[in-house]
Amino acid sequence: MLGQAANTPQVIASGEINGDGYLIQNWVDVGQGSQYELGKMVANVHQQHTPKFGLDHDFTAGKLPKINTWQTDWRVFYINQRLKPLVKLAAQNGRWNDWREKHFQALCEQFNQYYADHSVQPSLLHGDLWAGNFMFEASGKPMLIDPDVFYGDRELDIAMTTVFGGFYKDFYDGYNAVYPLKPGLDQRLPWYQLNYLLAHLNLFGETYGPMVDQILTQY
Repeated sequence: MLGQAANTPQVIASGEINGDGYLIQNWVDVGQGSQYELGKMVANVHQQHTPKFGLDHDFTAGKLPKINTWQTDWRVFYINQRLKPLVKLAAQNGRWNDWREKHFQALCEQFNQYYADHSVQPSLLHGDLWAGNFMFEASGKPMLIDPDVFYGDRELDIAMTTVFGGFYKDFYDGYNAVYPLKPGLDQRLPWYQLNYLLAHLNLFGETYGPMVDQILTQY
């Protein structure tokens, strides 16, 4: 799916041996390249559209639930199938409290109000677009790796690029040259940054609590 819109490693074989999965991909010689071209590639991915939000199957990634039931309403998909399962898991792990819940509910209310009047076109997403999941071939051509694909708001991918750094102005310039982002993005980014920070709160513990709280305190 992603490989039809971007440069990705080629899968040679995959399967299972004695209960353990394996994946064999082609060898890639690594080099350096242009983030402008990387931005153009990501924009091309996001220009792949479908009528609904989601994917044709659910799965678990690093103990995190990926509930991909198709939805026509982005609000239903994002809040019920992305944020709330992560909040539930955080509560089960003792990493949630009344203060966080109060501000989380306020965030969800603002999100619902905004998207009641603003439409979102489902885009193919990389799903985990941090700096460790892109590289450049020796030829300089950008490559996307380790995806968590589904169809959603493309701003979710863009939000991930802002959480841990590693993406430069050239990346966004290249992206906007192909598929310009909508005005007001900075005000919407925290809604989507929270998704990735909740995932890290669950995977790595309270180390990420202050970053979660920094988002929630805005609501």
